[in-house]
Amino acid sequence: MLIRPELTALRADDTPQRRIQQRLVAQSANWRQSAAGAQLEAELLALASGAALDELPALAALFTPGEPDAADLVGGVADWLLGELAAAPLGQVPLRHQCDRALATLVLARCHGASLALQAIDGAGLALKPAAQSVTFAANEHWERVLAGSAMVDQVRITARRPGGIELERVSLRLAEGMIVHRQGREAAQIFIRVPGIVVLLKLQRFDGSAAPSCEYALEDGRLLHQAAGSPRDSRLELTAALLGRMGRADAAPLLAAMAEEEGSAHLRWQALRECLGLDSAVGFAALTGLAQRSDDPLAVPAGALRAQLLETYPQLAGVAGCPA
Repeated sequence: MLIRPELTALRADDTPQRRIQQRLVAQSANWRQSAAGAQLEAELLALASGAALDELPALAALFTPGEPDAADLVGGVADWLLGELAAAPLGQVPLRHQCDRALATLVLARCHGASLALQAIDGAGLALKPAAQSVTFAANEHWERVLAGSAMVDQVRITARRPGGIELERVSLRLAEGMIVHRQGREAAQIFIRVPGIVVLLKLQRFDGSAAPSCEYALEDGRLLHQAAGSPRDSRLELTAALLGRMGRADAAPLLAAMAEEEGSAHLRWQALRECLGLDSAVGFAALTGLAQRSDDPLAVPAGALRAQLLETYPQLAGVAGCPA
């Protein structure tokens, strides 16, 4: 194994590395505190809170055809970042980033449910990946601007919904430099098919506020393959509810019952109800009965069906307090 002298020196004294990192972090903080950076983050917060893009001048300019703001923003970030890394190759990029053989992403700014990121897709790496077999629709709204290069993509749209799946429409589109694409993630998705060379995109994204689950469907026939919570908060709470159930925490049953009865994501509430039933059948069945009696609750019908099934299997549940047996 060849260990370069620079790495050997760091084993004895990591002070130079820490100084490099402190300088990179300071540069990033300086940009965020500048007038342009502060305005961008303030507008991202407004976007995440539901403001329309055309009400936010700094963000809107990034996705307006012919405006140079996008190139200026990306060029400015690249100048200071690449300059620092050229002088100190062992420095670590202080912005959130990830990279695989096909896709590299650098998050320029992020605020609550909205983010602005730079993406580069390598056509050679993309060609090594197997063809997509599924597509995912999520509760996000997307704006994409092609900064450089081109790509062939398939835009997949939901044309109809049916039990256990959807009907899909798949249309090919060529993305070229300067193009701006807007789509609602719950109804339309995009699959990159081929990229000559490298395509660079500026991407703005926000949660649409619906908390609808992310759903993955098979491209072949539109059948539902998988679904997940639509927001990080709901995902964390679902995991917490499942963990309490696996731990056998019967003392958490009243809390889970309260989660099931409150307003919010139907998937999270149903998960909480299931875990509550497993931990304490009396508390869970009382909550289940309460849900079944709410005519305007989206869980009323499945709750009523489950309640009837449980009563048929376990007649003793008819004596649970709150059950109008």
